[in-house]
Amino acid sequence: MPDPAAPVLADALGRLYARAPLGMRLGLDAMREACARFDHPERAFESVHVAGTNGKGSVCAMVESIGRAQGLKTGLFTSPHLCRFAERVRLQGEPIDDATLAATLARVLDHTPHLSFFEAATLSAFVAFRDAEVDIAVVEVGIGGRLDATNVLPCPRAGAITRIALDHTDRLGPTLADIAREKAGIAKVGLDIVLGPMAPDVHAVIEAVARAAGATTSDAIDGPVPARIGLDGDYQRDNARIAALLGARIGATPDAIASGLAGVRWPGRLERIDHFLLDAAHNPDGAKALARHVRSLGHRPGDVTLVFGTLGDKDWPPMLDVLTPVAGTRIYLAPEGGSRAAVDPAAFAARHAGVVARSVREALALGRQSGARLVVVAGSLVLVGEARADLLGLPRDPPVAL
Repeated sequence: MPDPAAPVLADALGRLYARAPLGMRLGLDAMREACARFDHPERAFESVHVAGTNGKGSVCAMVESIGRAQGLKTGLFTSPHLCRFAERVRLQGEPIDDATLAATLARVLDHTPHLSFFEAATLSAFVAFRDAEVDIAVVEVGIGGRLDATNVLPCPRAGAITRIALDHTDRLGPTLADIAREKAGIAKVGLDIVLGPMAPDVHAVIEAVARAAGATTSDAIDGPVPARIGLDGDYQRDNARIAALLGARIGATPDAIASGLAGVRWPGRLERIDHFLLDAAHNPDGAKALARHVRSLGHRPGDVTLVFGTLGDKDWPPMLDVLTPVAGTRIYLAPEGGSRAAVDPAAFAARHAGVVARSVREALALGRQSGARLVVVAGSLVLVGEARADLLGLPRDPPVAL
């Protein structure tokens, strides 16, 4: 039987996607005005605010899982989506239902013609969390922190900055210190920000910004490693340390923290589907972590095939340089980037020999035919989302890498 919400949601998403060309606008004035127009939904719930270059999505998923284990009613806002837009707004760990999403988006879009795609998505999440009367909303920063749309949140119950690496340098600045300064902009009076592992000079920048804003910092790196983590990868130990501290700050017991970390699920992050390994690595730091994980599995390069594609704003040469040594066969393609152009896969093949595929489906088929024990799919969240939808037969909304 046809879903009566489907055409309404399709219309709302079409209106929202029409705003994607505005990009991820940096600045808070438009969001503040829109929040006031909706009677400040961002003030209706306690929040956890998480910034960082890599790891912030995993930390958010962990904290949300901890919140549910504690018996709290949770909301989770992340970006971008892998397969369906509804993944960005989760209630009690599940994507928001189509009817509620359609109605919420329509309300927001009707009254905020000036908001960008990401701003409207953020405001819709806040309205949905208020309407659902969540106890705690875990909110991932989109880009940077200081001028990100999510930074209209009042002082959160807890906050964190995960790892700092070079990414979005055109928007955040060319150095790690520049990027750290922007991410530290989530600091608010009275907030103690939990910090992941970072170089001393980067740490000093964040500490100075926090102190100037009336905030403080605490390091998670020396905390105990939880006994069980539901996500693969050695780097998840650092993320789990951060999440455990954040969990304690939202009132979770040690048992709830342990249960939440053991039960967390976060698709597209070292996710195994048969002999495919899907990972969201989309910058050099993430590619290094992925290469370490592949080596830890004990496969010879001849037993590994790499499926790689990325968008044009990414620093892909060092990513490819790190990943190609672990894979004897390489398959390149251009992800469906939505509002952002993909890198021509011929450029990848010119740097490191490989075969060019015309689509994700063709690339996955070539991966199967390669006879590899492991097929690694990486380079872009958009690519991972395409591959995941194809492998699992999932419905898919158009990608928007915002």
